[in-house]
Amino acid sequence: MITNPHIDPVAFSLGPLKVHWYGLMYIVGIGAAWWMARLRTKAPTFPWTSAEIEDLIFYSAVGLMLGGRLGYIIFYNFSAFVDDPSILIRVWEGGMSFHGGMLGAFAGMWFFGRKVGARFSDVTDFIAPYVPLGLFTGRIGNFINGELWGKPTDLPWAMVFPTGGDIPRHPSQLYEALLEGVLLFVLLHLYRRMNPPRTAMSGLFLLLYGVFRFVVEFVRLPDAQLGYLAFGWLTMGMVLSLPMIIAGLFILIRAYWVRPIVVKEW
Repeated sequence: MITNPHIDPVAFSLGPLKVHWYGLMYIVGIGAAWWMARLRTKAPTFPWTSAEIEDLIFYSAVGLMLGGRLGYIIFYNFSAFVDDPSILIRVWEGGMSFHGGMLGAFAGMWFFGRKVGARFSDVTDFIAPYVPLGLFTGRIGNFINGELWGKPTDLPWAMVFPTGGDIPRHPSQLYEALLEGVLLFVLLHLYRRMNPPRTAMSGLFLLLYGVFRFVVEFVRLPDAQLGYLAFGWLTMGMVLSLPMIIAGLFILIRAYWVRPIVVKEW
């Protein structure tokens, strides 16, 4: 058994302003994605400028933040919002939904595509390999906050979390950081080197993330206000991930066997 390091969620304070590690993790993830995406602009045939890449990251990040918060309220905590609408802006209390953030980021990518005259699928194919950077840092932020821990277990790497009682639990945040962050990042970048057809990168991202999230949900406890939706094991995370798995499979099949349009690697 491992004891959680009990890191203070507040990284530092500036007078009355408290800067949380959770927010800093988002900044680190977005910054890393921006840096790596800009490196691609050095390719002679790359269609967008460095300034346009900065716009893409900015629009996507804004969509991610807004969508993530709205998604959490709608999917996970709507009844509390009805009772107290001010929770929508109390982001320091936590509460972000990846699925909502993804929809918000899609809106930002669509806006960027309209601005530069690019296909939506080309934008999502380009950005998909960098999304795991934000997923990794976001899950590390969850770990620092001591939230979203898993079910009780007697495995050697079980952890006791300060908000989870004295019971050793699955460190499900670290599982997700490794699967949705590290492994997904490696697989997508290896796949990118194969110069896949248009939309295939986006499809593979949806499929793999959906599968990884679905699997981890079996050992991650659901949000207390929702609990299990059915069968004693079905969670909202599973329900929201299943359409991603189906959509990812459909996009991959269509990319390879219906309209195999190969886009030259930048």
